[in-house]
Amino acid sequence: MHVTMHKAMHLKQRDGALDLLKWLALLSMVLDHLRYVGYSADLLYVPGRLAFPWFCLAMAANLSRKPVLVDGGQWRYLGWLLLFSAVSEIPYRMYIHNPDTLNVLPTLALGLLVIRGWQQPVLASRLLAVGALLLAGFFSQRLMFGFFGVLLPLAMLPVLQRPWYFALLAGLVCLAANQWQVLYYATRLGNVAAIPAIVTCLIAPWLGLFLLRHAKGVKPPPMRRWAYALYPLHFLLLLAVRQVIA
Repeated sequence: MHVTMHKAMHLKQRDGALDLLKWLALLSMVLDHLRYVGYSADLLYVPGRLAFPWFCLAMAANLSRKPVLVDGGQWRYLGWLLLFSAVSEIPYRMYIHNPDTLNVLPTLALGLLVIRGWQQPVLASRLLAVGALLLAGFFSQRLMFGFFGVLLPLAMLPVLQRPWYFALLAGLVCLAANQWQVLYYATRLGNVAAIPAIVTCLIAPWLGLFLLRHAKGVKPPPMRRWAYALYPLHFLLLLAVRQVIA
């Protein structure tokens, strides 16, 4: 009886809007990486700016749930991120020519430690959060989205709990994570994707919040733990596409 009730509560707690946000973040990421298939498609950089902030918002939404705070689920979350950080690095480097950074999962893993240190006022969590920030500071150039990318999941917490305009503050962190100096320089050079990319970075947290608040009735396929495998697999699939069209 207890197990049945627990399962029923789990099913009731499934948030269709959150699953939709994750699927759309995955789609945005794939669109972004299509730029490396072989055709000139620089404009795909613009929708690609939605992927990382929406994954960060999904992380903040998951960690703001009370069951996660008490059942140790955050450590399983960290374990899966670290495992697939390692699994994904080779496919990532096979597909992206001479990448300057690691794949995105180490950034999310450090961001997870930071947000948990903020949520849990215990010494171990705070020390891990400080360690994550120090690593992000020292190795910012090796992390995708850098130091501000590690801060972005934490910046998403007020987006969930406060009025909508707090999403604009998270948008500034998102823009900083996306190398605003490079985007500004590209704007001055007349790059057609630069200004739309800047706008997308600024409004991405608000768009994600809008989805979470107004898409409650949708029921996309639940994105469970198997979805971690989609990250390395999509690199291999796009690599195969590139080999076919080359």
